[in-house]
Amino acid sequence: MGKTTFDRRWLPLNALRAFEGVAKYNSFTAAANALLISQSALSRHVIALEKLIGAQLFERRPHALTLTKAGQHLLPAVSKSFDRLEYALDDIRNEGAPVQRLLRVQMPPSFAVHLAVPILRDFRRVVPEIEIDLVSPYGVGPPLADVDVAVVYSKPTVTDLVRDLLWPVRLSLLCHPAIASRCAGSSLQDFIESNELVHVRLSDMPRHHLWTQFARHANLHTLNVERGLVFDTAVLAVQYALSGEGIALVDTNLFEEEIRTGRLVRPFDVSVDDGYGYYLITHPEGLGDTAIALFRSWLIERFGSGASVTPAAASNLHLAVSN
Repeated sequence: MGKTTFDRRWLPLNALRAFEGVAKYNSFTAAANALLISQSALSRHVIALEKLIGAQLFERRPHALTLTKAGQHLLPAVSKSFDRLEYALDDIRNEGAPVQRLLRVQMPPSFAVHLAVPILRDFRRVVPEIEIDLVSPYGVGPPLADVDVAVVYSKPTVTDLVRDLLWPVRLSLLCHPAIASRCAGSSLQDFIESNELVHVRLSDMPRHHLWTQFARHANLHTLNVERGLVFDTAVLAVQYALSGEGIALVDTNLFEEEIRTGRLVRPFDVSVDDGYGYYLITHPEGLGDTAIALFRSWLIERFGSGASVTPAAASNLHLAVSN
């Protein structure tokens, strides 16, 4: 049986708007109030949409409402489409006047703490017409449904999303200079065994996963890694190391400033590829959006060259978003 396609003349725009509202507010009542229609009318729109596409969009429980797999697939496309319509209408209505474009950007907490400020500051200097709304959810996994662009910490995966690798993560030992000095001359195993371990928790992984990977890579088969403190983010782990306690196993790219200034040191030139990387994620339909495309290309160039965008590139960015 071949695939069927919808004729855009019959796209149920009111039903799609109702679906987006329920997904946004996670409530039929709240969505009905926001859209200024009755709850029964809203419910009929959503049910009609589900019948039209032949799939349930929400799991309806007595005190919970969650998107099904079909709903998760549909929501980003609906939200992005309405956003682009809204921006186009605003551009026409405000022709000749400066228009602010809002980008919703997702970054993981440790990445955001160390890199968000210089990234967003420099980007806004180049393209002041684009405002940024930054969110930093905890955990490893796909981006939130309502973001335009996301930086995620993940393993390589094949999805319908556009994925650009910013850099592959390599984990190294970092500690306070006093610890490195006190243990100078020790073997790697003796050094680790004589100090407290600082762990970074990964979602859906054992508490000591990263140190287990490191011990296996370094052939430290008798090393006890099931001790020490466990933190939810690399930033907290490094803050603990900066206090003069423990050895953190983290990505040195995130903490170049601490290493450069000597506040943290690498006592051993040993690192391990944990299979993860920082990826820039964009929805395919977003590539046609000038603001999203500009932010994506700017961020790729920044990490690809290891420096800020060149003056010529900056001029082109500003010209593109202004036109």
